[in-house]
This record gives sequence, structure tokens and C-alpha cells, in this order.
Amino acid sequence: MSPRRPAVLRDGGSTQDLRAHLIGTAARLIAEEGTARLTVRAIARAAGVADGVLYNHFADKEELLAHALRAHVRSVESGLGDLPDPGTGTVAGNLRRHIRHGLALHRAILPALAGLLAQPRVLIGFAGSAEPGGEWQDRLTRYLLAERDLGRLAPDAEVEAAAAMIVGVCHETVLSTLFGTPRPAGSPSPGPSAGPEPAPAETAQRAQVEQQPETAEQAARVDALVRAVLRGIGHAGHPGPAGPA
Repeated sequence: MSPRRPAVLRDGGSTQDLRAHLIGTAARLIAEEGTARLTVRAIARAAGVADGVLYNHFADKEELLAHALRAHVRSVESGLGDLPDPGTGTVAGNLRRHIRHGLALHRAILPALAGLLAQPRVLIGFAGSAEPGGEWQDRLTRYLLAERDLGRLAPDAEVEAAAAMIVGVCHETVLSTLFGTPRPAGSPSPGPSAGPEPAPAETAQRAQVEQQPETAEQAARVDALVRAVLRGIGHAGHPGPAGPA
């Protein structure tokens, strides 16, 4: 028996609505189960369509996954709250918020990206789907540029380098957890599968990096990073580098 017609079309939706429905379904599966064993059949079944329908809207599975990854990132970011506006609070406190935002974002998306290391076409498509200036690093750079223009950072502050350093630390912090934790004893090695179940190793990785409260050690590392950044770009006499959070 063929799958039921998806609700998005039963309710009078268009072809574009079905495309968005497929992307949204794949993004939800990525958030719930990871990417290591995500198949066309699993996506089609969850979307309520026949397997072949996906190829009416995407060249291949890799194109769909690239769009779904981008949708997953947008969904994660929408739940992280607003970033501080330039000129408000202290620069130190605002940088702490940016860093915690970046760490939370990386914790949520890096396990999914790690599951696609053997599928470079998906990662290339994902990178190519980014909106110009829309990445968190771009927003962090614009924030620092605005603070420099306001005189709250040194006029010669190299904010692009500072933003790159902050992003690099967030990458390293999450990746060290993602790849530095051994697979639990008894867990089978991940391999190809027709089912949608996530690989045990990926499940363990996701559990390690997602939704963990900040420890005192992690908070101290964030503070140390803020101090290091502000020593390089701070404005002499401004309370940001030494001011309260």
C-alpha cells in the first residue's frame, strides 16, 4: 500500500510546500536521531510520501540533507535567544553571552556534521547554502566592529581576528568532547543500515555535548577567553575588560 498523501498536500498545499515539508521532516530527524544512518526511506516514511517523491524535488539525498542541515541550524539558533546589542551592558558581559551562544550552537550541530564526514558533498552543499553575513561568526564580528566604532574597544582593535579566535575555541571545546570520549563498552561499531536508527557511537556523542549545564570549570574557561580577547582589543580606561558581567 502506498503511503498516505502528506497532510501538507491534503490541505491544499503546493509543490513548494511539499519541498519545505520534506526539508522540515529531514531536519527533525537530524535533530532527533543524527545523520549517520539517515536514509531516503526513513525520510520518506516520516514525511508520509513514497521514496521516489524526494527525487521530484531534489537531485539526490545529499542535496536534501544539505538543506535539512541548514534548517536544523536555523531551528537551533532560534531557540538560543537574542544576542546583545552594541553599546549595552559591558563588553565583557556581552562577549560572555556571545561565547555561550556559540558553544550551545556548536554542541547542537557538530554531532550532526560529524555523522557526515564520509559525505563531503553534503557538507559542501551545507556550506554553500549559508546566507551571506548570516553566520554567528559574522554577527560576532559586526558586534565587535560596532563596539569599536562606539569607542568601547581600541580604535585599532583587530576584531576579525578576535572573532575568529572565539569561534575557533568554541569549535575546539566541543570537538574535544565529541571525539575525545571513547565509545561505551559493548557498543557495536557504526556501519551501513537500512533503518533510521542512529549509530550507537553518534548517540553517545550527542549525549555528551547536548543540553549540559555549564560547570564551574567551563565558566572559568569562558571568563579566561573573555580576558584574553579583551587584552588584545580592549580600550584603555574602558570598564569592559575589567568590568562586571
